[in-house]
Amino acid sequence: MTDARVPRPSTPPRQPRSTGPSQARRRRRSFRGRLPPPRERHRTRVRADATPEGTDISTDNISTADETTDTDGTTIVTGESPIDPDVPQTTIVDTDTHVAPTFAELGVSDEIVAALEADGKTHTFAIQELTLPLALAGDDLIGQARTGMGKTFGFGVPLLHRITQVKPGSDGPLRPLDGTPRALVIVPTRELCLQVTGDLQVAGKGIEVDPQPNPKRKLSIVSIYGGRPYESQIAELQAGADVVVGTPGRLLDLAQQGHLILGKVQILVLDEADEMLDLGFLPDIERIMRALPDQRQTMLFSATMPGPIVTLARTFLNRPTHIRAEHAGDSAVHDRTKQHAYRAHALDKAELVARVLQAEGRGATMIFTRTKRTAQKVADDLAERGFKVGAVHGDLGQVAREKALGRFRDGSIDVIVATDVAARGIDIDDVTHVINYQCPEDDKAYVHRIGRTGRAGRTGIAVTLVDWDELHKWKLINDALDLGIPEPVETYSSSEHLRSDLSIPESATGRIAPPAPKEREGTSDGGRREQRAPRANRERRRTRGARSADDGAPAAKAPKAPTSETSSDSSGPDSAQSDGDGSSRPRRRRRRGRGRGASAEGSTSSQATASSDQ
Repeated sequence: MTDARVPRPSTPPRQPRSTGPSQARRRRRSFRGRLPPPRERHRTRVRADATPEGTDISTDNISTADETTDTDGTTIVTGESPIDPDVPQTTIVDTDTHVAPTFAELGVSDEIVAALEADGKTHTFAIQELTLPLALAGDDLIGQARTGMGKTFGFGVPLLHRITQVKPGSDGPLRPLDGTPRALVIVPTRELCLQVTGDLQVAGKGIEVDPQPNPKRKLSIVSIYGGRPYESQIAELQAGADVVVGTPGRLLDLAQQGHLILGKVQILVLDEADEMLDLGFLPDIERIMRALPDQRQTMLFSATMPGPIVTLARTFLNRPTHIRAEHAGDSAVHDRTKQHAYRAHALDKAELVARVLQAEGRGATMIFTRTKRTAQKVADDLAERGFKVGAVHGDLGQVAREKALGRFRDGSIDVIVATDVAARGIDIDDVTHVINYQCPEDDKAYVHRIGRTGRAGRTGIAVTLVDWDELHKWKLINDALDLGIPEPVETYSSSEHLRSDLSIPESATGRIAPPAPKEREGTSDGGRREQRAPRANRERRRTRGARSADDGAPAAKAPKAPTSETSSDSSGPDSAQSDGDGSSRPRRRRRRGRGRGASAEGSTSSQATASSDQ
């Protein structure tokens, strides 16, 4: 018996999927943001638990590593070697013997070292210690550290060192200076633009350059930002700019007009990249980066690293090294900043803030609000209570904002009220108190606000006032940062625990000076009026029907005019009436009623008056 099996019908071959433009676009989107194969990535990570500030230092290429902690307190981090990814590398740093190197020991030029020493800066901070060797070598990197950790000099010092060490006529990786920008620093806000420009000018104070074919001159650092006239910034660019610091919008405008040459930029820095993402500048940044040469060094610095910023780094950076400087197992905020949160009523916040400003040991203070209108209102209220206060917000012109920040820096005023946008651009080391007049929107805004105090190894105090309708926001911030204050205590300006927590004297009130009289425009005497001479008493007589109401004598009539039209007008309500002494003055105009009834009454009364005169 034969076993006959019916053969299965053969299936048709699988047709290849269509690769139309939509599918190709979808594939590009799905590939965007992927990491290359593991063998092509450098994995290196170094961690030290002790620097002069007790800071934990780590570097990696957006990767992970295995960590173990030894019994003596040192941290051992195991990762892959940058030379051979298959060979693990272990780096052990003793926490007791580690000393931060100086700028000179890291190979910075003598001119920059001398300028920094004159400004009181000799040793590096944690983020500077790690970024300088890589940045001086021309490598791309991502620097991540909390506010106040010295990120500006972390990219500013190697930037100035590299562009000034190029000799005229050299054929190295960097072109010699010729009056066009060699380095570009992009920042999110105008205030941060001025702050970064000032720091770079301090570091490059004693540097002379030889831009061919122009004569020798000082290093030129130009700030480009909105709110200023185009003409002055264009003139600075045409005179020769070696380093340009600017905001995305104005940089893009001048580049499109042909005044800013981006084709020769060889060092690019993105500072506070996460803030530029929040402000919606990411499309402008991508347009600027596409106009730059491909052969360049790119450094990205930020306090936080959200997903779009990581994607931007993977797209435009060439094998970047990710550097993080932070305390081991520490939160995102400074331990040297003492934080308080109180549940306060909106009508009592002004009085409460006025008492907090009288705390013992209070120095420069920053008050943050969410809206521009609230910032100006708080500033006006505190000024009326006698405090030296200024305001920085979007409704003010750029000149007024710079003037307020300048007075705050030189000590003319010790309180400044600002919105969240200005929080990134104010870098003052001696801020002792930060007051959140309104609860921040999220944990990132909270970190950036209180990061204005406790900078450069100093201590600070942060006070957050939470209204009843802001409790849900505060709960999210507390859970994200693990602050340990889930329920703020209900607090008023007269609460005893407020005095004890912030060392407010019992004699403090809501006002430190009587209200000053408001000056009137155009007066120099403080708005005070000169006392007028007393007016002479004028006797007035009432008349009714052209007769005096006192004695019934007919009042003197105005002289008749030669025309009949004028005589009819003289007997009307606008005719002149005379006093008993013969002086004539115009009669008061009668108020005529509205409507038919009123007009009828008016005509009747006029007829009655005419008949009585006859």
